[in-house]
Amino acid sequence: MKQLKHRLQSLTPVQLIVAYYFLAVSVSVLLLSLPVAHKPGIEFAFIDRLFTAVSAVSVTGLTTVSTAETFSVPGIFILAFVLQFGGIGIMTLGTFVWLIMGKKIGLKERQLIMADQNQVNLSGIVNLIRQIIVLILLIEFLGGLILGTYFLKYYPTWQEAYLHGFFTSISATTNGGFDITGQSMIPFAHDYFIQFITMILIVLGAIGFPVLIEVKDFLFNKNKRHRFTLFTKLTTITFFALILFGTIAISVLEYSHFFKGKEWHETFFYSLFQSTATRSGGLATMDVSLFTETTILILCALMFIGASPSSVGGGIRTTTFALNLLFLFHFARGHKSIKIFKRELHEADLNKSVVVTMMAFLICFTSVVILSITEPFPFVSILFEVCSAFGTTGLSIGITPDLSIIGKIIIMILMFIGRIGILTFLYLLGTKEKKDNFHYPKERVIIG
Repeated sequence: MKQLKHRLQSLTPVQLIVAYYFLAVSVSVLLLSLPVAHKPGIEFAFIDRLFTAVSAVSVTGLTTVSTAETFSVPGIFILAFVLQFGGIGIMTLGTFVWLIMGKKIGLKERQLIMADQNQVNLSGIVNLIRQIIVLILLIEFLGGLILGTYFLKYYPTWQEAYLHGFFTSISATTNGGFDITGQSMIPFAHDYFIQFITMILIVLGAIGFPVLIEVKDFLFNKNKRHRFTLFTKLTTITFFALILFGTIAISVLEYSHFFKGKEWHETFFYSLFQSTATRSGGLATMDVSLFTETTILILCALMFIGASPSSVGGGIRTTTFALNLLFLFHFARGHKSIKIFKRELHEADLNKSVVVTMMAFLICFTSVVILSITEPFPFVSILFEVCSAFGTTGLSIGITPDLSIIGKIIIMILMFIGRIGILTFLYLLGTKEKKDNFHYPKERVIIG
């Protein structure tokens, strides 16, 4: 016991975070294995339980079984709880419990929270956690109340309506991508109110907790002069620019294909919803496999970018993508530093953005190569599955249930890496940052 305690104490905050996520997956597998969690007569193999648990903890939404046909009502509540756990973050919920119990949040716990929420300093960490919990629970409650009340027109009993309403709200806000309709959001493909509320919930979950908190401070602290941080400005502009780009790209590319013969409002909402879902939402109002290969490739790129940092989503994150674009633009113009919104970016952040992008590309490329060998599916389908898993999006062309055991393991690894983040994954492989004790003479290398 002492040896175990000593080993735990010797772990870095990043290693402890990953250990906690592994523990969360293990507990989720046990909960989903309970006989009460699934319907009678349903065969639920261990690999599928593990896959579902990883998908729920990483709030991805890819699943090898039908949620509607497999899980009972208690099982749906268990799944919603796991989505909540994975979406808000293990250390966020853990800290909230500690606060309720009146326990002091020490330096070690603050370091864990900082690692879990991608923060760069310890100041205000506990207050950040309080605000995250309150905001997310309030958003989910209001979303569930609105959708549940509206669903009364679709379902025969109020219990069923509010069950669907609150599960959809949790799934959308955490960007979990799970559904209990058996057809995602396809039954509501022509109900724009449900789509509108769902998209708002997806955006609120994926845009980043710091952004939500800053917007809240701006709206309710009217007597104080509020200045939005560079992070909020950069991630918000990039986030909505990607949604706009996706909407226009889907509309144009599918104009003479999927949208042929459809009204303008149908084209707009189909495009907007699918573009928003690629931020990490995973819900769909249509069968994505009906899109052309060109559109699917665009969706792959959007899912690879993913959501914002310190949010419920995965991918390389919006700020990473923005920094890469800014670096290319300024380098092409001969600038040695990057200035935006009257601020200058740190060189360390630029280096991290390049490292994250390259590492993500290598991981996804390797996964595509392996799956191309082990799985009998078209290349585009495999690429889409890989990008969806890494971006913790949950969209699929329909190959997930038919993956081999090796294929399922690869997708699980991608979902896990997508949830904890590339930097956390790299820190897990390495050790603490080291300073060089000496330097060799520098020499130039020909590039390009």
